[in-house]
This record gives sequence, C-alpha cells and structure tokens, in this order.
Amino acid sequence: MTNTLRLQTQVKEPKNPADAVIIWLHGLGASSSDFADMPQHLALGEKANIRYILPDAPRLPVTVNGGMVMPAWYDIKAMSVEREIDTPQLEQSAAAVQQLVDEQIAQGIDSRRIIIAGFSQGGAVGYQAALSYPKPLAGLLAHSTYFATQNTVKAHPANAQLPILIQHGTQDPVVPEMLGQQARDALTARGYEVTYQTYPMPHSLCLEQVQDMEQWLLKRFA
Repeated sequence: MTNTLRLQTQVKEPKNPADAVIIWLHGLGASSSDFADMPQHLALGEKANIRYILPDAPRLPVTVNGGMVMPAWYDIKAMSVEREIDTPQLEQSAAAVQQLVDEQIAQGIDSRRIIIAGFSQGGAVGYQAALSYPKPLAGLLAHSTYFATQNTVKAHPANAQLPILIQHGTQDPVVPEMLGQQARDALTARGYEVTYQTYPMPHSLCLEQVQDMEQWLLKRFA
C-alpha cells in the first residue's frame, strides 16, 4: 500500500545530543500526550541520550465504537477475541512510523539505536513496523497488545534477531492476556528473542513494569 500518511509528533530531546531514539505509539482514542511523561518515569537521562518521538494517530471512524471518529491507527470492525481489523490501514500507519525511523537515520541516528514501542493499538502497529523494517533496530516494546498481522506481515531478515519485550496485565479486560501469550508464542516459533512479563493490572501501565522496562532498555542501549 502506498503510504501518504504523515504523522504529527511531540519530540522530547535529552539534555545532551541524542544518540538513541524511542518512538512510542499510543492506544485507541488516546494521544501522544499519554507517554509525554515517560522520559521522567524511566529515569534514563544520565545513562542514555534518548530522543522520545511521540506520534499522534490519524482520526478515523471506528466501527466498534459506533463509527465515532477518534484517534486510531486503524479501524476495528469487530471485537471478537482475535479482532477483525482494517489491515491496510494498520499497514499504512506502520509505514508512516517507518518513515519516522527513516528521518531519524537521516539525522545521524544508527538504526540499531532506535526502538519502536506501542500500547494496545499502537503495539499492533509496532509489530508490523518493526518486524518489516529493512534495517536492524534496537528492539520492540509491546504493551498490552496483540500481534494483529502475524499472518500477513512480511518480516525482513534485517530484524530476524530483533529483541522484543512484551508486557501485559493479567487482569486486562480490553486486550485479554491470552492475546499477549499468542503473540509471544508466534514470535518465539519464528525464532525471535522474546521477553514476556506480566503484572496484576488492567489495561494500563504500572510502576513495576516501568522499572522492568528501564532495565531492558539499558541493555538495548548499552
């Protein structure tokens, strides 16, 4: 699909010149502001010079929400366990995220110092964007999400060794933890390096999770 989508972003710069980047994708109906405080929570400032790029999803009508127009990376047509989604829209959003990666590389950031992170719908886009990207990335963070394109993604050999951290709440009523397990199993079967962590929480983030994320990120950016 030809990508014509251009994402608006918030950018959080480190004190020193950036030598690493995290692109963080919000969930359905949310905005880039959802992760605007993440640089302070992660407390990586003295250990890594990370530029945080926080894109806003386009505004789309969402079928399962009565056709209401809201920030969405793609339409969800049915809330079955497996989800019925608009795959071309997801692929277009993923291509727009890859364009952000391209721009960071053009600014001098090594692709192996770039991580894609995503929550819920943003995580589904993250899977597509990271696994199909044609240059090696530092890693993929998948929060409370599902591998929506596991049967259609054209994974690129450049990211065959991509480290992936999946984090999920065991009490998640929106994206059941079973979907996180399915993503882990599908990725492990393909040979990816997957770390899987769960927390007694609903569809959200928690302090223990952020601390675990911090340790994982430090290894990726070491």
